[in-house]
Amino acid sequence: MEKLLDLIIIGGGPIGLACGIEAQKAGLDYLILEKGALTNSIYNYPVNMTFFSTSDRLEMADIPFMSVGVKPTRTEALEYYRRIFFHFKLKVNLYEAVQTLYKQDDVFHVSTSKGEYDSKKLVLATGFYDLPNLMNIPGEDLPKVLHYYKEPWPFINQKVLVVGGANSAVDAALETWRKGAEVSMVLLGDEVDENVKYWVRPDILNRIKEGSIKAFTRSKVKEIRLHEVVIESPEGEVTLENDWVLAMTGYKPNFSLLDQLGVEMSLDEKRQPCYDQTNQESNVPGVYLAGVVCGGLNTREFFIENSIVHAASILKDIKAKMEK
Repeated sequence: MEKLLDLIIIGGGPIGLACGIEAQKAGLDYLILEKGALTNSIYNYPVNMTFFSTSDRLEMADIPFMSVGVKPTRTEALEYYRRIFFHFKLKVNLYEAVQTLYKQDDVFHVSTSKGEYDSKKLVLATGFYDLPNLMNIPGEDLPKVLHYYKEPWPFINQKVLVVGGANSAVDAALETWRKGAEVSMVLLGDEVDENVKYWVRPDILNRIKEGSIKAFTRSKVKEIRLHEVVIESPEGEVTLENDWVLAMTGYKPNFSLLDQLGVEMSLDEKRQPCYDQTNQESNVPGVYLAGVVCGGLNTREFFIENSIVHAASILKDIKAKMEK
């Protein structure tokens, strides 16, 4: 029989690490399971990405987050959370993906790519950066279509179509254009998202206005072909020569883990999981939700800085229930 743990935390991002710190402080026997690298989502951010938040708002456990600028970079965040991991000697299994979950007789059984575990309580801190929102159009499975953007160097002297108008799309469009790509954008609305980082938004608007980057507004991609793309625009169909499609269409939580456990969702388009906001416990007793997974498809409500508090709320509730 597997050892019965007090708590398993699924997700080794900042919020999962914060939960691990609180579990350690509470003296619980816990384990964090992360399917990729430490803070895997941040690792997969664009190489040159700068956070919207200031470094002090990303701090946890009274460990200072030092950055060169007011707003930290991806590399500085990776280094900060690496130091958090080693400072607290957190129990994290990396590159171990959770595959199946179920509850029986108040015990959670967790099967992963490497083993099986039993736990009294479960925290899902899985984020939302793992599963891209697909366009569901012909040609989306071609190798030239990328749902993750890292850096501009592969796109020098290439014809690039960027789909989307949020931060990731704008960063990809500007960086690739500055390295010599011929860049076009497809936007659902009249312009890029109003929530694009305030120091970047004027840059992209000016590049579009001057014609350096062609923007197809109120448009969508209809089909992707080997050497071209077809766009539906208000003026009719447009066919462009194309080498790469950067589909920055957003991401969504791993709903399959929630479904396996029986966590209920709202019936509207947000598909927001049901949970008690005072302690983060879902409708399934013993299952807690932390971080952006709480928002379902509404991924703009929860961030690192306003979700770190979930860890203390969850562990306070777990500790109180264990002491009864």
